[in-house]
Amino acid sequence: MQAVRAIFISDVHLGTRACQAERLLAFLKAHESEYLYLLGDIVDFWAMSRSIQWAPAHNTVVQKVLRRARHGDKVFFIPGNHDEALREYAGIAFGDIRVESEWVHETLDGRRYWLIHGDEYDQVTRHHRWVAVLGDVAYNALVRLNHLLSRLRRVLRRPGYWSLAGYAKHKVKKAVSFIFDFEDAVARAAHQRGVDGVICGHIHSASDRRIGDVRYLNCGDWVDSCSAIVEHYDGRLEVVHWGAPDGAQVQPAGAAPAAARPPSSAPEPERVYLAPDV
Repeated sequence: MQAVRAIFISDVHLGTRACQAERLLAFLKAHESEYLYLLGDIVDFWAMSRSIQWAPAHNTVVQKVLRRARHGDKVFFIPGNHDEALREYAGIAFGDIRVESEWVHETLDGRRYWLIHGDEYDQVTRHHRWVAVLGDVAYNALVRLNHLLSRLRRVLRRPGYWSLAGYAKHKVKKAVSFIFDFEDAVARAAHQRGVDGVICGHIHSASDRRIGDVRYLNCGDWVDSCSAIVEHYDGRLEVVHWGAPDGAQVQPAGAAPAAARPPSSAPEPERVYLAPDV
């Protein structure tokens, strides 16, 4: 087990078939922490209003979080748009778990990071909810189809792991980025608050990049990419990908080969781990 100071996760989407709860459990089992931040869309009430897919592993995730809180982890829950019903409880502690609409986390090196889910900076979610719901249904369908394609690739002995849902998401994001530039909007809001950086979720795209004078980090998700952010005991923040469903290493969909990528301004490299069997 690796000891880290803080763990940041988002977009688990418990209650859906696409949720990769077993991999999240393996990640939490492998990392002990002092702080655990749940940055929204942990439980998917949107999807559960249509069909509830609550597997035994989903119960185990909830029990794992509650157990960590009882044993001394400082657990913060910042609801997202899929679990927005819990936003009315902001400022209230349920046992050892504190619900907040936003928070500021200070790392050991003295940097301040604004913690949000991020849906308030997504113009589709804010102003065209029906489009967001339709997109959510389509994305979940792609994730389910992707599981079938992954099995087929294994049967055909095709190397690596390719994410259909991630590929489609990447292409759609590129097409509408000139209108809905989520990352820049979040970074601008963080700059206005005078913080060093922002950690969020919502768009299911793990990231660690510099936007102006703000460090933008996104946790990714536990539906497709299985990623999180951790703070080490020297104050470093790192994006961690916890393997792929077939044990292959994950390359972000649509990304260029490593040799062709421009050097990143982010101070830490992204590391990929292979998840143990659970």
